[in-house]
Amino acid sequence: MAKRLILNGFVMNAVSHIHHGLWRREDTLQTRFNDLSTWVDLVKILEKAKFDALFSADIIGVDPAYKGSWDTYIEEAVQIPINDSGALIAALISSTENLGLTLTSSILQEHPFTFARRISTLDHLSKGRIGWNLVTSVSHNAAQNFGFDQIVPHDERYRWADEYADVVYKLWEGSWDEGAVIADKAGNRYADPAKIHRIHHQGERYKVLGPHLSQPSPQRVPLLFQAGASLAGRSFAARNAEGTYIVAQSPEGARRQIEETNRYLVQAGRRPGDLKFIQGMSFVVGSTEEEAARRARALAEDISTDGLLAHLSRDLGIDLGQLDPDRPVAELDIQGVQGVVRTFEDANPGVIPRVRDLGQVYANAGNIVGTPESIADRLELWQEAGIDGINVSYHRLPGSFVDFAEQVVPELQKRGLAQREYAPGTYREKLFGAGPRVNERHPAARYRGAFAKAPAAAE
Repeated sequence: MAKRLILNGFVMNAVSHIHHGLWRREDTLQTRFNDLSTWVDLVKILEKAKFDALFSADIIGVDPAYKGSWDTYIEEAVQIPINDSGALIAALISSTENLGLTLTSSILQEHPFTFARRISTLDHLSKGRIGWNLVTSVSHNAAQNFGFDQIVPHDERYRWADEYADVVYKLWEGSWDEGAVIADKAGNRYADPAKIHRIHHQGERYKVLGPHLSQPSPQRVPLLFQAGASLAGRSFAARNAEGTYIVAQSPEGARRQIEETNRYLVQAGRRPGDLKFIQGMSFVVGSTEEEAARRARALAEDISTDGLLAHLSRDLGIDLGQLDPDRPVAELDIQGVQGVVRTFEDANPGVIPRVRDLGQVYANAGNIVGTPESIADRLELWQEAGIDGINVSYHRLPGSFVDFAEQVVPELQKRGLAQREYAPGTYREKLFGAGPRVNERHPAARYRGAFAKAPAAAE
């Protein structure tokens, strides 16, 4: 029987997330992103369809990265305005029962001690349904918003992330031993002081004494995600993440990326299967191929090329708006566009991709157009290539999710590619089928009981 796919609703608490320009359409509620009911209605749609989670992306800065300014980002709402993903996740806990809720938080934006307590609180309130997408941030403005002149160098950001993760692991796993909470009403003893510990962390960036102020939550450590595509990012994911978000250009490309990352996983002392690979995708569904193609053409007419190129400029770190739009991409020395070029060439044999085409390819990357049956056929190929799930992004809110939930999910369920019911337990238990806590191969596990013999006077 086929391995079922993890299904995430991939959103951003903003006007425009990925498919820029579509917020102008009459059949989308993207301009109502500030209204909680927009998101409550969405999570109810996802939970009814037995999606695994809502994943809320986030950014914490906007650079003048396109045409030498930030004007396009502001005018076309390219991920600004944007609200805090963690606040949205907190607000949706009471509207869901089984849906995982994954927030994004950067090492830049919150001290690890405060962040650890916030996550424990959310994990308690949700009965163990919280995930954390750990990001290092790539924007100079993000760094400038938190006291830096510019973003720190790439590999240094991941060393910073290593220490950040180390601090929160110590707080979540090491500060409170098993059995620390007694809740003895007769004896007037809620917790055992001998089983609660300082962590005495002193590193390059942080000095944290502890203890963790929250008692252990159902998962202790939230389900951990990471999306870095660089060598340092993949290595970090192999050491720390339980899910990694990828945007491969084809099933074969996904297979290569998964095999490579699994080698890093083994080098880190973990096993293939400890890390789930979640591919980013979007869908245009029709009752016939002709209807689906017609809907896709209508969406393409409303896509903003400037918005897409602005987004891509920020991600690539090169201002595409300063280049001749008719210049062949092959003439440019731009790192990171090879996959985009291959996608264009596959879809347009014999046509030389030019700068203006990069936005079109970016919009269509991971986009599947077809009937529920043909979409399921394509997803079977991706599943056979090794992906564990998909991040479903949207052209219309909530319309894209409604189409997928009502038309594609039943076909996936029929083929064993989507779950029909939720498994019991926490977010981690639902995805991995084991216990609620990180397994013994995860680096957080080394702090279980690690501070039990630490000298109490070392304060």
